[in-house]
Amino acid sequence: MKHFCILMTALFFMACSQSKIEKNRTTPYTVEGKSIMVYTTAKDTKDRLSLSPNLSFSPSSQPLETEIAVFVQPEKQFQTFIGIGGAITDASAEVYAQLSPEKQKELIDAYYGEDGIDYSLMRTTIHSCDFSSQSYTYINEGDKELSSFNIDHDRKYRIPMIKTAMAAASDSLLFYVSPWSPPAFMKGKENMLKGGKLLPEYYQSWASYYAKFIKAYEAEGMPIWGLTIQNEPMAVQTWESCVYTAEEERDFLKNYLGPTLQREGLGDKHIVVWDHNRDLISHRANTIFGDPEAAKYAWGIGFHWYERWAGGQSMWDNLRNVKESFPNKNLLFTEGCIEAFNEAEYQRWSNGERYGRAMIQDFNCGTAGWTDWNILLDHTGGPNHVGNYCFSPIHADTRTDSLIYTPSYYYIGHFSKFIRPGAKRVSTSTSRSHLISTSFLNKDGKMVTITMNDSPKNISYKMIVDDYETSLEIPAHGIQTIIY
Repeated sequence: MKHFCILMTALFFMACSQSKIEKNRTTPYTVEGKSIMVYTTAKDTKDRLSLSPNLSFSPSSQPLETEIAVFVQPEKQFQTFIGIGGAITDASAEVYAQLSPEKQKELIDAYYGEDGIDYSLMRTTIHSCDFSSQSYTYINEGDKELSSFNIDHDRKYRIPMIKTAMAAASDSLLFYVSPWSPPAFMKGKENMLKGGKLLPEYYQSWASYYAKFIKAYEAEGMPIWGLTIQNEPMAVQTWESCVYTAEEERDFLKNYLGPTLQREGLGDKHIVVWDHNRDLISHRANTIFGDPEAAKYAWGIGFHWYERWAGGQSMWDNLRNVKESFPNKNLLFTEGCIEAFNEAEYQRWSNGERYGRAMIQDFNCGTAGWTDWNILLDHTGGPNHVGNYCFSPIHADTRTDSLIYTPSYYYIGHFSKFIRPGAKRVSTSTSRSHLISTSFLNKDGKMVTITMNDSPKNISYKMIVDDYETSLEIPAHGIQTIIY
């Protein structure tokens, strides 16, 4: 009898355990019975994130070599998505302040509302950058102890706009910050422009400056998710800039910035290294992530897209190399914009295609989040205190109180509106180089596949998901978001 009771008890606990396992087991993703929504944007058409009639799946057959196809394999999943967004700079905030209340609301809704493109990520600067009307810091020049630190400058334009964006966002915005240069005296210079290096005697003061900035912004009700150490640390720019070798950035992180944030109760902030182009990213990752004492403070590595001199190619293989070499570290696109502003070329279609191509390739290389540069500039491509005028996805003509939506806005929207934080990237490939594609599975169970055609011809293709397929056509110079 005793042995029988023991046996029955064991069987009872086994049944409970099995029931718990079955309850917690994730149901495999299937498209069987699901309808398909397709949103399209295309050149020389009126389609701008335009919804087509729903499609459906049917059992798939072996594709022929003559057929064009996109293949999605839901069981093969990769990085977790954190968000897409842009930067609220001084320039964006100053232009925004010149708009009427109606146009201000339109802009915020266009970027952060569910009826807009629903941004979920945001960046801003630690004091000035080129997209400021002037060069400034938060302390008196020479104040090594930072006793004069205050963010009063930002309260006029930038902070109100950031708060408005945060209030409008459908998800909690991940908000991170970046410096363009330490104060001039910390580099032994007369101003913050044209490079220079942080002098060793100011390493601690500069590390404390980040902590003071984060605490000051958070005291204003703006939670900060993370920070990059230095914008473009290998570029001597005509604007605010500062150069760090890989070893200098590594040592500043592990000996000063990381420990300082820990001591200040800010150890939960996500520190991003590099924050420059893809060309030298592997060297920076090898140097910093290869040092365990530095790597423990770093969440990941950031990059830009301005490596024009690298054989005319954006160096996506370098991103793959970093992700393969350091799979526990994250990739974050921290800045990109179209340079050389020309008011006559707001609708230049290739600007949007550059965004679509970069986003698909960056995500397929393992990138977790993607951040555009200024969300708003005026009809001059500024303001910019050194004349570095650029495009943004939306421009404001402050002469007429009007907003101009560029192709870049719609191309970004094909991703940001539909891929939500927490999504997992899913294995996706194409059978022709005319098409590029990526997919994400949202936490609500909806799959999102984005496909882009930058050729001059319409393309008919199949999308094959596991054992099911559907037939689509993508217009010439078009991009589609397919939700199922």
